[in-house]
Amino acid sequence: QVTPDALVYSTSLNYKPVLTGSTVIRTSPAVVPIECHYPRRDNVSSSGVRPTWVPFHFTLSSEEKLPFSLRLMNDDWSAERVSPVFQLGEVLHFQAAVNTENHAPLRLFVDTCVATQTPDRRSSPQYTFIDFSGCLVDGQLDDATSTFISPRPRQDVLQFAVDAFKFAGDSSNLIYITCHLKVSLADQAPDALNKACSFNKTNHLWTPVEGTWDVCSCCDMRSCGLAR
Repeated sequence: QVTPDALVYSTSLNYKPVLTGSTVIRTSPAVVPIECHYPRRDNVSSSGVRPTWVPFHFTLSSEEKLPFSLRLMNDDWSAERVSPVFQLGEVLHFQAAVNTENHAPLRLFVDTCVATQTPDRRSSPQYTFIDFSGCLVDGQLDDATSTFISPRPRQDVLQFAVDAFKFAGDSSNLIYITCHLKVSLADQAPDALNKACSFNKTNHLWTPVEGTWDVCSCCDMRSCGLAR
C-alpha cells in the first residue's frame, strides 16, 4: 500500500497448533498481523541532492516539440526575403531549419515538397518538386537548375534553390508550397530514407549533400521505401 508518507508492506503470521497427544492440544491458534513501514521521503545527506539526469517527463515533452521552420531567403541567404512575389526566370531560395537547443545534435532533411493552388496539399492540380524521401526531382527537367545547396551551413539547416514556376492556365498566379521536414541523429549515416539528393546534369547522376553516392540510387527508381 502507498500512503502519502510511506510504503506499507503487510502480511500475516499464522500459527496453527499441532497435536501433542492423540486428542488434546495445549495452545490456541493465532493470526498475528505484521506491517513494515518505509518512509517515502528522507534526507540522504546534509546537503541538497542535484541529479545529473534530466527528468523523463521533461525529456519527453521537449522531444515532442521540435520547432521546424521553412523560409524564403534573399539571393545571398543572409536574411529572410521580404516579398513573396517572384517573376518567372527568378530563383526561390528555401531554407529549412529545426531548433535543436534541448536535443542531441540532429540533421535536418526535406522528405517532400508539393506546390498547389490552394492551402490543401491534397488538392489538384499539384506539382511535387521534392519527392522519394529527399530527391529534388525538379532538377531533372530540361529548363530547371534546382538543387540542394552543399555544404550545409549547419547540420540542422538545409537550403535548396528552385526555379520559379506557375501552373499552366492559372490566372491567379498564386501557389502554396507544403514541405514535410524531418530529422535524424547527426551521427547517423544518411541512407535511402534520410538524404538530400540533387540531379547533376553534367554527368547525369544524383549527388548527395552528404553520404555516399548509393544513398541516391533509389531516386532513379522512383521508390525509396516508406518514410519513417
